[in-house]
Amino acid sequence: MRVAIVTETWPPEINGVALTVQSLARGLAGLGHAVELVRPRQNGESDVGPTSAEGYDQVILPGAALPRYPGLRFGLPAHRALHRRWSQRRPDVLYIATEGPLGLTALGAARRLGLPACTGFHTRFDDFARHYGLGWLTPIVFAYLRRFHNRAAATLVPTTELADFLGAHGFRDVRLLRRAVDTELFDPARRDEALRAEWGLAPEDLAVIHVGRIAPEKNLELAVRAFRAVQQEQPRARLIIVGDGPARAGLAERHPDIIFRGLRRDEDLARHYASGDLFVFPSLTETFGNVTLEALACGVPVVAYDYGAAREHIHDSRAGTCVPLGDADAFVAAAMALATQIARDTNTSTSPLRLAARGTVAALSPASVSTHFADLLGTLALRRAA
Repeated sequence: MRVAIVTETWPPEINGVALTVQSLARGLAGLGHAVELVRPRQNGESDVGPTSAEGYDQVILPGAALPRYPGLRFGLPAHRALHRRWSQRRPDVLYIATEGPLGLTALGAARRLGLPACTGFHTRFDDFARHYGLGWLTPIVFAYLRRFHNRAAATLVPTTELADFLGAHGFRDVRLLRRAVDTELFDPARRDEALRAEWGLAPEDLAVIHVGRIAPEKNLELAVRAFRAVQQEQPRARLIIVGDGPARAGLAERHPDIIFRGLRRDEDLARHYASGDLFVFPSLTETFGNVTLEALACGVPVVAYDYGAAREHIHDSRAGTCVPLGDADAFVAAAMALATQIARDTNTSTSPLRLAARGTVAALSPASVSTHFADLLGTLALRRAA
């Protein structure tokens, strides 16, 4: 097939959507499909126009910085440019990963040209509004998302929980496409005692770790609260936060003993995960939560709310704890209990807790997800052809 993928976020931007879409594009190209990636120009890119990279074409269009997130971009409307390009080089099927101006005009161009298109539901933007003092916008944003996705032939989601929720709220033809994790990159063997020593930790000390965007919607004050409770029992414990975002400066000012490691990528990111002992993930706004899979793949037990990736994959109590959604006291209690259990463990890459965490995601092959994705797209293309 010839597949066009439209996204408004892409590496080196670090977020779950960018990395998931990159994995899907690489997977399709690896299966022999012709992939065309349509995305906004990023900071430092001067040329606007077609390029080639990593086995697929890239169509780079104008974009702008996302307010309050200068490191992230969104695409400007491009209906005319996309209509002209796809009239000349017609894709068999489109995958539209984001609901911004570029995604919306791509969907409009596809409809006018009679191209089959599916969308990906990656982000609960309706939930984000609450965390930025715009709660009155929540029903309006959700109505927009429903209208956007219902204009496509299908909406792809990562969990059965989300598929059921959207189906019950008027989203049509919602289909499951599970997420994968690179278990070769994210591996317990990357644990690094020299890195832990930089954090001021001895081999037997506890490293509580969080990876993600440092922003209000991530509920990081609860991560700090859970850490403080753990610290009462294990005074040498340290909290390490990997990532960046608009809330970092305030959090660092209020808690100067937290170790902030900034943005990390690839092997360096995996090394940070694997050098932790307990992963705390208190976010209430995730559509999935890729970081949960990455932590588990590195053998790090997880405390998270009972939805998204945690509900889908944490079934062994040694691998982590799923807490009732919104119950902050239960989250803190779970972190304390799991920290105590970790302290009693052998705390090596082959310890029972690390092996249990690793085992929950060992079968999530990126190759199988890519094949399923290609099958879903092929079904839509054949349906439209018929």
